[in-house]
Amino acid sequence: MDATPRVLVVDDEPVNVKLLEWMLKDAGFLVDTALCGPDGRALALAKRPDLIVLDVMMPGEDGFATCAALKAEPATLDIPVIFISGVGEVDFKVQGLQIGGVDYITKPFAKEEVLARVKLHIKLRQANQALIQAQAAKINQIRDAQQAILVKPEDLPEAGFAVAYTPVLEAGGDFYDVFPVSGKEFGYFVADVSGHDLAASFTTSSLKALVRQNTGPLYSPEETFRNINAVLRVMFKDGRHLTASQVRLNRAKLTVTVINAGHPPPVLVSAGKDLLLESRGDLLGVFESVQLDVLTLRVAAGDRIFLYTDGLIEDFAGRVNRDAGLEALCRACRETTGLPLTQAITEITGRLASGRPGDDVVLLGLEV
Repeated sequence: MDATPRVLVVDDEPVNVKLLEWMLKDAGFLVDTALCGPDGRALALAKRPDLIVLDVMMPGEDGFATCAALKAEPATLDIPVIFISGVGEVDFKVQGLQIGGVDYITKPFAKEEVLARVKLHIKLRQANQALIQAQAAKINQIRDAQQAILVKPEDLPEAGFAVAYTPVLEAGGDFYDVFPVSGKEFGYFVADVSGHDLAASFTTSSLKALVRQNTGPLYSPEETFRNINAVLRVMFKDGRHLTASQVRLNRAKLTVTVINAGHPPPVLVSAGKDLLLESRGDLLGVFESVQLDVLTLRVAAGDRIFLYTDGLIEDFAGRVNRDAGLEALCRACRETTGLPLTQAITEITGRLASGRPGDDVVLLGLEV
């Protein structure tokens, strides 16, 4: 792979294209050029440049539309775009930045300015990619501590949770974590790595560090999952993927935020009724960019939320239908509301998972 940075120039004015091409090549960059937005997008997809210099005022598809299309395509989403235009009004510049550009250069431009900004944003992109690679390398070094990293209810009593975790070596791959986010807010995380072998269980032992590194007051739930996805894209080279569900409970405000990534929905039991907390999202570790929905709702004291993995609601051998298993889980969660949470967890897993070995089982319950 060529280490020389590659820049794509898209402008409908051939003179501008030639001038920018000369400036960039003279500074040592590889340069591709296009005279319209659609051709530029096709080149970006084929060449994967390190940066795009994009004219705004072009006939047909203008630069803003081209940038929006680039940001909607996972393969070109993270390529920085510098707009270049003869229009210098602040509102126009703000629109370009809001649509996904990283910078805005006004014509007529100076060679020194163009090169300085191009170099800056390529360095920033390389630094971000290096950070992801370093984070993935660090995670890969701590895969030998799976059992030791699982938090127990007595380790964090203020989180108010109980859990049942039954690992099966040949199906290893389930994981859970509970952690403080900030103040009275706690995070509850359950995940399932694809695969039913020892390698899957090794992968789960790295998840705690990965989750903790990307959780806290600086990160929204979406940012947490997107950062995890970026690292897993580096880690997973054999077609593996991760499903995950996270609940954030603010015990002071009595609010819950739910985000799922291809994972079965948590179950909320409130006032004797059960509700599936549906929040759609893509699998993690597969796509360059993931689509995630976030569900936020109010809860009341005494409400319970249950997170789980699919080993609880379906038989690994295919003898139990997922829909039937989910219905049985909701019923069991509802019918055990009178029991202490720890006892309820034991009762639910006993009803659903007893005598069905073959897949890991995690059931994590929290009480508001």
